[in-house]
Amino acid sequence: MAEARVIPIRGNRGPARPARGEDSGTPRPTAVPAGAAEPDLPEDGPAWEATLEQVLDFLRRRLAGDYPVDEFGFDPELTEAMVLPALRPLYRNWFRVETIGTHHIPETGGALLVANHSGTLPLDAAMTTVAVHDDHPAHRHLRLLGADLMFQLPVSGSLARKAGATLACNPDAERLMTSGEIVAVYPEGFKGIGKPFRDRYKLQRFGRGGFVSAALRTGVPIIPCSIVGAEEIYPKIGDIPALARLFGAPYFPITPTFPLLGPAGLVPLPSKWYIEFGEPIHTDKHTAADAEDPMLVFNLTDQVRETIQHTLYRLLSQRRNVFLG
Repeated sequence: MAEARVIPIRGNRGPARPARGEDSGTPRPTAVPAGAAEPDLPEDGPAWEATLEQVLDFLRRRLAGDYPVDEFGFDPELTEAMVLPALRPLYRNWFRVETIGTHHIPETGGALLVANHSGTLPLDAAMTTVAVHDDHPAHRHLRLLGADLMFQLPVSGSLARKAGATLACNPDAERLMTSGEIVAVYPEGFKGIGKPFRDRYKLQRFGRGGFVSAALRTGVPIIPCSIVGAEEIYPKIGDIPALARLFGAPYFPITPTFPLLGPAGLVPLPSKWYIEFGEPIHTDKHTAADAEDPMLVFNLTDQVRETIQHTLYRLLSQRRNVFLG
């Protein structure tokens, strides 16, 4: 039998071990066979001290400006520490988002994610950002392309920039994809996000296919993305054009809870969400010159749109309940 050795408990400097049958109330030494690994001993100091040290170090870097920001204003440290944690309760507990097909998103290199847009407020874009980061094995950041209005707002515009969003224009999109980023575009724009509830899950026009031209020029895959659940968070049953013009907004929605309940009406309904990432449409077999072929651009745009629409119908047919899934 292997000879045992005694490892004293760290910090145990009490009196000698009492005789058998006596209880000193202190832990006894642990016998470990020779050659066996020593047990893990508790770290010195409580866990909250390490957490506090990390928080203070984060604040020090923020105050000193010692953190990276790219040419578009993306602040990955702030996104990881504040933006994503703020969105996760909505993602996991409120909407209970389920993702499908995350393996279609490449682990490295650029890609263009094209999704349907809905929900009166753009929470679908925020939830897709969490999905790509949290549910993909490479935990990639999604770079959103947003409309001018988003960046004109004083607080949300600056925060959107820091979270990785940029203006929806081809030059910015192409630079991001060329540098290996995943870029997300919502071609329906305000037509999709602001459509009435009676038109839910019916895709609006995709515009002139500028996103396809950008993908062709950079040779990145196009990933269709279908989102079910966002249509029910703020069911738009009406509009007040006069107030929309007053605030410079594309619409001023009326929902079953807003503006009737005031600020409480801004709480989204807890619908059950599904986000499916479809099979990539590869563009690397084409040349950059093909981006100027209007027929090719139209056909690829229509292919992406039809893929998303059919996927929406399939997901809806499988859903048993708006709120339970």
